[in-house]
Amino acid sequence: MFQDMVFKTTSTKRAHAAFTLIEMIVASAIGVVLFTGVISMFLFASRSFASLTNYLDLDQKTQATLDKMSREIRQVKSLTDYSSTNLTFQNFDGSALKYIYNPNAQTLTRISGGTSSTTLLTGCDSLQFSIFQRGPTSNSFQPYPTSVTADTKVIELTWNCYRAVLGSKINTESMQSAKVVIRNK
Repeated sequence: MFQDMVFKTTSTKRAHAAFTLIEMIVASAIGVVLFTGVISMFLFASRSFASLTNYLDLDQKTQATLDKMSREIRQVKSLTDYSSTNLTFQNFDGSALKYIYNPNAQTLTRISGGTSSTTLLTGCDSLQFSIFQRGPTSNSFQPYPTSVTADTKVIELTWNCYRAVLGSKINTESMQSAKVVIRNK
């Protein structure tokens, strides 16, 4: 009789040790929700990291380009040709120095001496050059706009560049603007 009791207790425990179908469905649903949450967090973190990396790269390149252009424009002798997307200078050594924006390729290129070509910026949605005379306009500290290259003393550089993150331009734009004075004029 004692053996029958032990056998019944053991067999009863075995019958109750398994999961029911309802318990399995609930556990699966909770697992799917948790897995979806983890994947969503991973994708969000990956996109944020890619955006941050692209933005830092873009900021470094635009700042380096602005520094280089400012340094070189300050040292030129004069502006010899101008359009809103192209500048041509007579450099301090007498050679030509050009900055050319190609809106189709979205690039800013520097050409020195007619042979040495360097791409300074890529991914530029817009870029514009403006020229000004030395004196300020009335009742302001803004330089007076000019259309004559011989009268140009101040060059304004303005551009908007981007880097794509997973195929879109979200949160990776950089706007730069500066006015540079030609010192040798």
